[in-house]
Amino acid sequence: MKTNNYTRKRTSCVKEKQNPLYEEMGKRLRILRTSLDYTQEQMSEILELSSAYYGKVERGIHGLSLEKLVLANKKLNIDINYLLTGVKRGEIALDKVIDECPKNKRYDMEQLIRYAINLAKESE
Repeated sequence: MKTNNYTRKRTSCVKEKQNPLYEEMGKRLRILRTSLDYTQEQMSEILELSSAYYGKVERGIHGLSLEKLVLANKKLNIDINYLLTGVKRGEIALDKVIDECPKNKRYDMEQLIRYAINLAKESE
């Protein structure tokens, strides 16, 4: 009688549990990635992660370390606050505000902006 010299390995599919915080962050990261027209592989390279790990981040199984969050902010200009909480920071584009300001009021607007900048510097 012949015997088999190798054994068959049993594989099981273990469903990994999702963390609600990671799940929401993963959804926001996926939205940002698709808006930038990047693939998961491209994002994983930018964030210096394996493709498999990045996929788990988007599915909410794993989160990003602080180091990777900072990397996402620096390389992709991703708002870390938005990524973690879903709350977008209010941003004002001063160029747009000045452009939309009537020409006869632009000098006054520029003076107000300079005054605000000086106030901010004084409070530091």
